[in-house]
Amino acid sequence: MSDEKKTIFSGIQPSGCVTIGNYLGALRSWKNLQDDYNCYFCVVDLHALTVKQDPAEMRRRCIELYAEYIACGLDPEKNVMFFQSHVPAHSELSWLLTCISYMGEMSRMTQFKEKSKKAGSNVGLGLLCYPVLMAADILLYNTDLVPVGADQKQHLELSRTLAARFNNAYSDTFKVPEPYIPANGARIMSLTDPTSKMSKSAENPNAYVSILDEPDVIMKKFARAVTDSDNKIVHDAQNKPGVTNLLEIYSACTGEPISSIEDAFAGKGYGDFKKAVGEAVVETTQPIRDRFKTIMQDKAYIEKCYTEGAQKASCTANKTLAKVHRKMGLAPHKL
Repeated sequence: MSDEKKTIFSGIQPSGCVTIGNYLGALRSWKNLQDDYNCYFCVVDLHALTVKQDPAEMRRRCIELYAEYIACGLDPEKNVMFFQSHVPAHSELSWLLTCISYMGEMSRMTQFKEKSKKAGSNVGLGLLCYPVLMAADILLYNTDLVPVGADQKQHLELSRTLAARFNNAYSDTFKVPEPYIPANGARIMSLTDPTSKMSKSAENPNAYVSILDEPDVIMKKFARAVTDSDNKIVHDAQNKPGVTNLLEIYSACTGEPISSIEDAFAGKGYGDFKKAVGEAVVETTQPIRDRFKTIMQDKAYIEKCYTEGAQKASCTANKTLAKVHRKMGLAPHKL
């Protein structure tokens, strides 16, 4: 990988399907980065273990997510693409960083506070500590930039805090990463509750659209999408979140500005508009769906890609880990 290019790290949990929200908000932007940056794109499978998983289902989702990365246009030859669990340095650095982390800062994490309320006294320790693993993911690769959404800014801030804390205690070791906000990234909301972000873990399958959904399924989901009662197609996030979400999806898929879409659908009903949005999403996802089906027929190719990716990732990660070992006073080893 080029020393002249800046390094980007990002990853997605294999905890469900890749939605159009994931694609329009993240994966499409990643594809546009791969020629200009050293990119590490990881399937963060260890993060998914903060909740109990069915082993066979988990393995299937891991492989499918990796294939979806490729289907969305990420090139294994241009990027380092791997499974987090295949690079042991992630887990080891996570422990070393845990030793310089504080209970107070962990327990203040918004996602921990929200999820621990639901779990009560049975909240898992992994849920408390996984932001430290996220910091390890980022810091292992001398990462300059991390693509983040609003819900992950706090975790990136922890990565910056831990990098600075380690550097102050042991001398400069880690780059302090900066957030990267893609210019064309989109924040896509739920189709059933447009005040909430579209989530692959939503209980209602009508709330999200998978990039692998068949066209008839996509059209039905958009036909059922929440709008409002006045039938005007205008962008107004405060008063018309459902219509606003559909406008932003349509704009993200077609490249048309919101104002032009509003003009095109002035005086038309929600039925026509929802159909047009559904068709735009079908057109956007069809090549991905076709490519995914082809890739999944060649398991040997997938295995070759993620094995080589893990080898490349380990080469960089182990160098960083060796520095941390030395600076923290651990005995040298040649394993």
